[in-house]
Amino acid sequence: MKMNTIAAALALTLAGGAWAQSSVVVSGIADAAARSVNNEGSGSIQSLVSGSNSTSRLVFRGTEDLGDGLSAGFWLESGIALDTGSSTGGTQLFDRRSTVSLSTPIAGEARLGRDYVPTYTAWVRHDPFSHVGVAGSNNFAGSGPTGPIRAAFGTNPNTTVRSSNSLQYLLPGGLGGLQGGLMVAAGEGGSAAGGAHKLSGARLGWSSGAYGVVAATSRTTNDITGPSNKFTDTVVGGNAEFGSLKLAAAWRQFKVTTSKQTNTLLSAVYTMGLNEFKASYLIGNLSGQVGKANIDANDATQLGLGYVYHLSKRSALYTTFSRIDNDGQANFVIPGGPTLVAGRKSTGYEAGVRHSF
Repeated sequence: MKMNTIAAALALTLAGGAWAQSSVVVSGIADAAARSVNNEGSGSIQSLVSGSNSTSRLVFRGTEDLGDGLSAGFWLESGIALDTGSSTGGTQLFDRRSTVSLSTPIAGEARLGRDYVPTYTAWVRHDPFSHVGVAGSNNFAGSGPTGPIRAAFGTNPNTTVRSSNSLQYLLPGGLGGLQGGLMVAAGEGGSAAGGAHKLSGARLGWSSGAYGVVAATSRTTNDITGPSNKFTDTVVGGNAEFGSLKLAAAWRQFKVTTSKQTNTLLSAVYTMGLNEFKASYLIGNLSGQVGKANIDANDATQLGLGYVYHLSKRSALYTTFSRIDNDGQANFVIPGGPTLVAGRKSTGYEAGVRHSF
C-alpha cells in the first residue's frame, strides 16, 4: 500500500473522532540527498537516498486532558523512503514508533508499545549526525561485521535502537535537571527472526542546559543468545556548550558471551548565524571471540564532517563527508556502496535538502 493512501485513510479515521480535538497533530520530515560511496578495491556507486540529515517520516500524535493533571496520548510514526515513496518498515507500518501513554506532571509517564531503548536515547544525543547519513554512528551499530551484534541477532532486527512489545516509565520534568526511565519488553514466545526479544533497560542523566551527563544500560535475550547468555548494551556520555560551540563525548559497549565491541565518539558542533558546522570521530574496537573466530584485530575508525545551511526554521541544505578506515578483518562500511573488502577504506559524500512539516 502506498504511503499517501495510508496517510489519507488514517486521517479520515481520525476525522471521525479525535481529529476534532486541537491536540492531534500530523507532522513529519522530508529529506533526500545525492550520495556517492567509494569502497577501496571495489569501485563506487552513486545513488539518491532518503533521510541523510534527519530520517524522513510521517507522524500522527495527540494528547487528551483527562483532568486533575492526568493526560492520555498516542504517537504513531512511520519511516518513509523518500527516494521511492515506500514505507521503510515494509509490512511494519509504524516502524519507528507506535505508543500509547498516560502521564502526569508529578508522577511521570507510563508508555506502552514500540519505542527507543534507553541506551539509544542516551547515545544519540551525542551524535551530531543523528545516527543517519554517511557520517552517522549507525555505521558502527550494524550486524555486518563479525562481532557481538551479529552473534546475538544474526542479520535479524536488533535492539540497539528500538524494542517492540515494551512497557516504559519516564521520570517527570521539574526534578532539577534529572532525567531517566525504565523499560521492559516481552519476547512473547517468538523468534529473533521475527524481531522477538526480551529486554530490560534503564537510563539516568542530568542536564543543566549547558552541561549534561547520562548513563544507560539494557539487556536482551532471544532464541539465538539463549536464556543463559545476554546481549548487554551500555552507554556513558557527557556534553557541554560554550556559546556557539557544543562538545560531546560518549562511550558505548555491546557485549555477548566472550565478544565485545566498544565505540567511542567525540563530536563538535559550531553554529554561526544560519550556518552549522559538524564534526565527529568514532572509534570501534572489537575484542574476544565469536565462535572460533578471534576478533581482537578487527577495529575501525570513522571521521565525519558536515555543513548545514538553514534556509528557515523548517528547511535546510546540507552536505556531509565521511571516511571509515578498517583494520584486520573489520568491514564496517558506509551504506550505499559496493561490497567492501575486509580491512579496506570506505568513503562517502552526500548533499541534500531537508524540510520539516
